[in-house]
Amino acid sequence: MDSATDYLPQPIDTSAVALPAGIEELTEKLAENAQDLWAMTRLRQGWNYGPRRDDEARKHPCLVPYRELPDAEKEYDRQTAMETLKVILALGYRISK
Repeated sequence: MDSATDYLPQPIDTSAVALPAGIEELTEKLAENAQDLWAMTRLRQGWNYGPRRDDEARKHPCLVPYRELPDAEKEYDRQTAMETLKVILALGYRISK
């Protein structure tokens, strides 16, 4: 069996999970943190900012603060954060401040 070709992702079903009102601030903080963690890892690996992605030269246009990311990149991080929060709820945990 070739795991690369036989891989079938099976994320936890969150389709019935509704996030509570007022969770947007937390979602945005998680999205920003995800960007910072990704960028920190890349920088430690020797990557730097570049206007275009260049794997050989280790340049990436998203090595910028979250607020400077293109909207599509911010949305990707937001969706990841929201799905993480939904999984927490789907597994029976609670989110409270």
